[in-house]
Amino acid sequence: MIRINLVGVDRQKVKKAAIFDVGKQITVACSLILVLAALGIGWWYWSLNQASTRVDQELIATAQERARLQSLLAEVRNFEAQRGQLQQRVALIEQLRSGQSVPVQLLDHVSRSLPDMLWLTEMAQEGDAVTITGQSTTLIALSDFVGNLGNGSLLQKPIELVNSQVETVGGGGTPGSVDLIRFTVRAQLARRTPAPAAGRGAIPPATGAPAAAR
Repeated sequence: MIRINLVGVDRQKVKKAAIFDVGKQITVACSLILVLAALGIGWWYWSLNQASTRVDQELIATAQERARLQSLLAEVRNFEAQRGQLQQRVALIEQLRSGQSVPVQLLDHVSRSLPDMLWLTEMAQEGDAVTITGQSTTLIALSDFVGNLGNGSLLQKPIELVNSQVETVGGGGTPGSVDLIRFTVRAQLARRTPAPAAGRGAIPPATGAPAAAR
């Protein structure tokens, strides 16, 4: 009698099937891992790209803000420099006001006393005596000038009109001729002050241009 062992054949088939299934599962698992890895790398690359874009935009915005701040800083520096200059000028003016000498006060008083149509040609101080020469086109302007000099406490009253002469410029009786009154005024300072060392306090001659309207 011949006997055939069919059980062993079935077991071998089962083992081969099992081995095939495990290999297939490993292959599928590896494929899934590769796909997941590719997806992860792709997402990581996309994130880096987005972050790089944001950084570039922030750099551009920072550069623009820096340029704006530098412009503002330059304006602030210019403003500070101008303010410093103005403060120095104000301090100098206050210093000059607080320490004005008699010639400075005299020049200021005389300039404020000038009426229209009258101008000065020379002004000098010798001790307490002040001599002023000039020209005018009207007697009214000369009278106003003498009266204005007497206002205030710098000069003593009365103001003396030493000399006045009428001179016709452009030919007498001709069209366009003008009568000029050349005058000399003398006054005394109200208080005694030490004479300056140079030139006995002489004041430079005034310009010959007509005085501006007050």
